[in-house]
Amino acid sequence: MTARRRRLYWVLGIVAGVVIAGALALRAFEQNVMFYFDPSKIAAGEVRTGQRFRLGGMVEKGSVVRTPGSLEVRFVVTDFRHSVPVHYDKVLPDLFREGAGVVAHGRLDERGNFIADEVLAKHDEKYMPPEVARSLQQGAAASPALAKEPR
Repeated sequence: MTARRRRLYWVLGIVAGVVIAGALALRAFEQNVMFYFDPSKIAAGEVRTGQRFRLGGMVEKGSVVRTPGSLEVRFVVTDFRHSVPVHYDKVLPDLFREGAGVVAHGRLDERGNFIADEVLAKHDEKYMPPEVARSLQQGAAASPALAKEPR
């Protein structure tokens, strides 16, 4: 085997290793990415059953139902155009309440219910994740009577 051929094998081996490492890194990154959807996008069918994603919107007033003797809670998240029922069975954040902004991480089940693994509530009156604020503004523009509630 000549030196030239040996060098060629080394270069091909290195290139193959870099390609394999890049493919594995992209696959890992793809699995860890969690997209954001609002209830209108879910109603439009942009989410597959079982796909993990973030759901954002407002907790609909009068929708929070707690199961006595357990941490299980059911509530509805809305963007003032569409609503998605949410099921959560862990401790809710202290700032969670009806009429407040929320972002939940989880997946959609076969019946269209969102099964949440984590629920995050906005931490003060001025902050809201940009995606949630945009979707709520669009929903409020579509139905202004729902967006404005007396305080």
